[in-house]
Amino acid sequence: MKTKAVRLYGANDLRLETFELPEIKDDEILVKIISDSICMSTYKLLIQGKLHKRAPQDIEKNPIIIGHEFAGTIIQVGKKWQSEFKVGEKFAQQPALNYKGSLASPGYSYRFYGGSATYAIVPNEVMELGCLLHYNGEAFFDASLAEPMSCIIGGYNAMYHTNKRNYQHASGIKPNGNVLILGGAGPMGLGAIEYPLTLAHKPKQIVVVDIDDHRLNRAKELVSPQYGITHGVSITYVNSKNYSNPYDELMKLTNGVGYHDIFVYAPIKEICELGDRLLAFDGCFNFFAGPADKTFSANINLYNCHYTSTHILGSTGGNVDDLKESLLLSSQNKIRPALMVSHICGIDTIANTVVNLPKFKNGKILSYTHLDLPLTAISDFATLGQTNPLFAQLHISCQKHHGLWNAEAEKILLTHFHVT
Repeated sequence: MKTKAVRLYGANDLRLETFELPEIKDDEILVKIISDSICMSTYKLLIQGKLHKRAPQDIEKNPIIIGHEFAGTIIQVGKKWQSEFKVGEKFAQQPALNYKGSLASPGYSYRFYGGSATYAIVPNEVMELGCLLHYNGEAFFDASLAEPMSCIIGGYNAMYHTNKRNYQHASGIKPNGNVLILGGAGPMGLGAIEYPLTLAHKPKQIVVVDIDDHRLNRAKELVSPQYGITHGVSITYVNSKNYSNPYDELMKLTNGVGYHDIFVYAPIKEICELGDRLLAFDGCFNFFAGPADKTFSANINLYNCHYTSTHILGSTGGNVDDLKESLLLSSQNKIRPALMVSHICGIDTIANTVVNLPKFKNGKILSYTHLDLPLTAISDFATLGQTNPLFAQLHISCQKHHGLWNAEAEKILLTHFHVT
């Protein structure tokens, strides 16, 4: 079967190509990919090429298919998996395999398995690890976005707090505590603001810090302080550029206590150091933003680490349980992964979009791999709809869903391009 895919041949070398897939083996599955959301991690792969930890060393001869936030339908099932998977069913997938100590992952490491493609072959280890999930939801994009949401959920699950009496560590954020999200008004930050509102043991307040008024205003509109209040949580948005001394102003919001749980969503030295200073007693600091610079570092106060039990960790990706939780919460309308999405595009736009991703300061880009479509902002649907009936329909649909991408809009798009 022929597939069209965006493949990486080395650092800064992406190519959209059509080529023949091999016949699947008895322990493999052939899938049709419908949606693939684009992640900054793919840009880091692009600029590093084979220097990336997940990239194979023969990438120039055996290029890999990029994209790791994807969903679609099953087309063919090898004999080994025919009792578990059926032709025609939808799937979601968790790319963080960790198979026998290997860092290999779809979208980074496989010749025939990645999300920026029309068709792909799922290798045996994905099923062995339970990382190919049955998906019964209505929209493909919800399954795609379950992967970035699983990273967010994994970040919250990775947090912990100590107990000096018996040294038992309590997993998760501190109940009724103060949460700080630095660099938090981007697409992933939006998910990180909404997710803790679903927890049984919620924080008392969430403070979101950014330096971009446009992003902050969008975040404040999508996950409003009023929305937080309905869930029993105070949400405050802060542009730290407005303060001559951000430390003092952010500490005032906690009455001098500090923050029990801090997430850093931007790999900037000054932000990391500010977060470290703002930790409360037994505060947990999660460096969530993966840097491209392998020597990236910041000054951390080890005096506080010793005397006030502050601790630091880094979390990347999620596991299968995190992804299942994301799918469940989404199906129950407790989280809205569509908060992340600000643009849609087709497979013809993916390579150029990844190359220019650092310039993109809005939300997340959602691609549909069986169609050609320029990078298009949801906010532009109304204007485009004046001359294009498709965008007029998409605008009406998104307006019915508070300006967000949604299952109805996806169906309109796929029907228009005859994608089934």
